[in-house]
Amino acid sequence: MQQAVDKQDRTAGTSNYAFDNVNEFAKGRYRDLSALYDFHTIRHLDRTGIQKGWHCLEVGGGGGSIASWMCERVGNEGRVLATDIEPRFLRSLSFDNLEVRQHDIRVDSLPASEFDLVHARLVLMHLPGREIALQRMIDALKPGGWIVLEEFDVFSIFPDSIVHAVGEQLKIGRAFYEVMTSRGVKMRYGRGLAQQLRERGLFNVSAEASMSIWHGDSPGTRMLKLSFEELADSILRSGLVSEAEFKADLKRLGQEDFHMLSPAMWTAWGQIPEFSPYANWLNVSATTEHLQALQEVRCTTQS
Repeated sequence: MQQAVDKQDRTAGTSNYAFDNVNEFAKGRYRDLSALYDFHTIRHLDRTGIQKGWHCLEVGGGGGSIASWMCERVGNEGRVLATDIEPRFLRSLSFDNLEVRQHDIRVDSLPASEFDLVHARLVLMHLPGREIALQRMIDALKPGGWIVLEEFDVFSIFPDSIVHAVGEQLKIGRAFYEVMTSRGVKMRYGRGLAQQLRERGLFNVSAEASMSIWHGDSPGTRMLKLSFEELADSILRSGLVSEAEFKADLKRLGQEDFHMLSPAMWTAWGQIPEFSPYANWLNVSATTEHLQALQEVRCTTQS
């Protein structure tokens, strides 16, 4: 049964997220993320064997491009549940086999052992209570079900003069990193995804990372520009970049001769054992820690 969360809780949950998920910045960010990563995401989802009749969960569905693909892949025999703290864009989708739910993965319940496939892209790194969120996704999987997670490790966006002497450093990039970190975002979370899945008893766990060159006025640099613009006040208040430097770096991102290395997008996947009750791996200590952490998140969202 869906747990009720009042309006105050949902507003607090949204405020924990670094970006606004309903404004025009969000619309552009989702468009660029789709252009950059949907091909890679779909390739990894395909590897799970997704087919007609599957039940799929898309957490933090954003603009809905992957939820749409899932709906088409599983057909009328299947079902897709797409969730988001603010599902404005998801609600514009029209599929008979799609359910859209306003949902905070940290505190709102999900049906247990219900889904053949769970996917989330660039969700966990942003969330306080991310360990709880991950646990809830895993708990929602059927025996034999797959989870596919995608998160950034941004180490590569900062030029290394030893490796690449002509790499161009934007001052705004370091300021952005500090602002995001101060808001609780784990900017290098992606590299630890596979270990997180192994520690939770999944098998067939593996991972890979992908990077590319982002040129000026491309989906990658446009996405960065939107992110910088949305957080402009916080970036300038950090004192790490002047207003003139901020404007100059934004302009540089749109110039054809600009190029930079993208963040590393880590994708990790794993499977619930098909014949072993998943709950058996949990010990009393781990369960207690999980419940204590959940209570901390509830207090945060209600304060």
